[in-house]
Amino acid sequence: MLIPQLQKVLITPITQKSMQNQSRLTVIFWYSLSLTFAIGYILMGWSQAFSSKYIVSDDAREYISWMYRYFNPDLFPGDLIADYFQSVTPIGYGILYKIIAALNIDLTFFSKIFPIVLGLITTSYCFVVCMQILPVPMVGFIASLLLNQSLCMHDDLFSATPRDFIYPLFLAFLYYSIRSSWFGIIIVIALQSLIYPLIAFIDLLILFLRLFCWQNGQIKISQSRKEFILFAAAIMIAGIVILPYAIQSSQFGPVITAAVARTMPEYWHGGRVSYFSHNMITYWFDGRDSGFLALITPPQLLLGLLLPILLKFPSHFLLTKQVKDSVKLLPQVVIASLIMFFTAHALAFKLHWPSRYTHHTFKMVLALAAAISITLILDTTFQWLKQNGSQILILGTIMILVAGLVLYPNSLKVFPKIPYVEGKVPTLYSFLQKQPQNIVIASTSSEADNIPIFAQRTILVGKEYALPIHTKYYAQFRQRMLDLINAQYTEDINQIKDFIQKYHVTFWLLERSAFIPEYITKNTWLQQYQPAAQQANAKLQKALPVLLTLINSCAVFETDNLVFLKTECIK
Repeated sequence: MLIPQLQKVLITPITQKSMQNQSRLTVIFWYSLSLTFAIGYILMGWSQAFSSKYIVSDDAREYISWMYRYFNPDLFPGDLIADYFQSVTPIGYGILYKIIAALNIDLTFFSKIFPIVLGLITTSYCFVVCMQILPVPMVGFIASLLLNQSLCMHDDLFSATPRDFIYPLFLAFLYYSIRSSWFGIIIVIALQSLIYPLIAFIDLLILFLRLFCWQNGQIKISQSRKEFILFAAAIMIAGIVILPYAIQSSQFGPVITAAVARTMPEYWHGGRVSYFSHNMITYWFDGRDSGFLALITPPQLLLGLLLPILLKFPSHFLLTKQVKDSVKLLPQVVIASLIMFFTAHALAFKLHWPSRYTHHTFKMVLALAAAISITLILDTTFQWLKQNGSQILILGTIMILVAGLVLYPNSLKVFPKIPYVEGKVPTLYSFLQKQPQNIVIASTSSEADNIPIFAQRTILVGKEYALPIHTKYYAQFRQRMLDLINAQYTEDINQIKDFIQKYHVTFWLLERSAFIPEYITKNTWLQQYQPAAQQANAKLQKALPVLLTLINSCAVFETDNLVFLKTECIK
C-alpha cells in the first residue's frame, strides 16, 4: 500500500473531476512546501542583511541613494551622480519608493524586507503556471524550488533594484497568457513597462508570436480577432508607459556606441562592465552582459533541455499525455528572448545589455521545463520499478531525488549568495551627516561608494557609479576621475588648489596605502583612466605627492587606513 500512496501524492495528476478533499490537500501540501522553502531561503538572506546597521545590497547604492531626496529635497544639490541615477531609474520603481518615503519608512530597511514579498509572489505564480502545464502539484514544488535556489545564487531577488520585479511579473504574464486573461495581461505589461521595461519587449513579442500557428507544415495566421486586438492594446499600453521613461533617461544620452566601447578598457576584462572578450565562447554564451546563457545555475536547470525530447516519446513517458497545450508557451518565450538578445547585440547599447533578455527568462523556462522533465522521468521509473523492482528501489529513487534537489545548496560554499556590502566606518558617516548638505567629497577609495547611501552626502566620483553607458554622464565622470588622479599625485600645490576650486571639493578622503605604487598598478578601476594612472605611478617613483605631506596638518578624521582632509586647510 505504501508505493501506491506515494505515487498518488507525488505524481498523480489533479483534474477537475478529482478536485475532492484529498486532491485539494495534496495541492495545499505541495504549495505550502513551496512557500516554506522560499521563506527559508529568504530568511537565510536576512541573516546577512541585518547583521549590521550599515549594510546594504551592492547595487542598491546606485538606485536608493538619490531617493533620500524624497525625505529631503535639498539633499545632493547639483550632484551629477544622483541626477544621473534618478534619470535612469524606471518611473514605477521611483513611485514605489516615493510611497514608502511618504510612509516614513527608511528606504534601505524597506529594500531588505521587500524581497520576501517578491519571493512569495514569484513562488506562487511559478507553482500555478506549472499546474496549468502539467497538473501535478509536485511539479510546481520542484519548479519553484529550482527557481528559488537559482535566485539565491545571484542577486536577482535581493539586489534592491528594478530587476527584482522581473520574476514575479513575468511569471504572472505567463499565467495570465495561459488563462487568456486580457485584463491580467494588460495590467502586467503596464507594470513591467513602469518598473523594468526591457522585459515588456519580450511580452509583446510573445503576443506577436501567438498571432501565428503551425499547421500541416506551414505557418498560418491566427483566425482569432481577439488576439490581434490584445496585441494592439498591449503595444499601445507599453508605448504610453515607456515613452516618458525613454524621454527621462535620454537626459544624459545618447548611449555609447559599440565601436567606441571597443576602444575603452571599461568594456573589457577587469573593466566596470567587462562586456567584450577575445574568447568568442565567453562573449556569446556565458559573458555576464553579452552571453545568452549567462549565470544559468544551478546545473539541475539544464534538465529542462530534456523536455522536448521526452514529449516526443509518449509511449515511453505516459504522463506526457497530461501535459497541456499551454506548454507551447515555453518555446515562444525562448524564441522571443533570443530575438531580443540578438536585436540588443545589433543595436548595442541602445537596448541595454543583451544578456538581460535571456538571463532571467531562460531561468524561468528551464525551471518549469526541468520540473516537468523530472516528473515525467520519475513516473516512468515508478512504472518500471513496480514491474521489475521492489519497494526498496522505489524508496531509494525518491531519496536520491530529494537529496539532489533539496540538499543541493548544502554543497555550495556560500548560500544564499547575496551581494551585500557593509560600511566599515560608521563614525565617518555620523561625522558627515553633521556637515552641511552641499559638501563634496573627493576620493579614489572604495569606501566613497558607501557615503551617499549611509551619510546622504555628495561624492565627486565612485567606482560603483562609474557606468560607461550614457555619453553625457560618463564624459563628465571620466574627466573628474582624470582630474582627481592627477591632483592626488601631483607635486604642484597649485594644481591641487585648481582642482578643489573647479569641483568645489570640501573634503578629501584618502587611503594611507594610496601612495604606494601597488595601489595604482593593482587597482583595475584606476587603471581604466589613462594616461593619468600611468603618470601618477611614474610620479610616485620619483617624489612624494604634495597631498601626502598635508595629511598631518589637514586631517579632521582618521582610522587605521583612512584619512579625511578638509580642503579649506589645503587652500
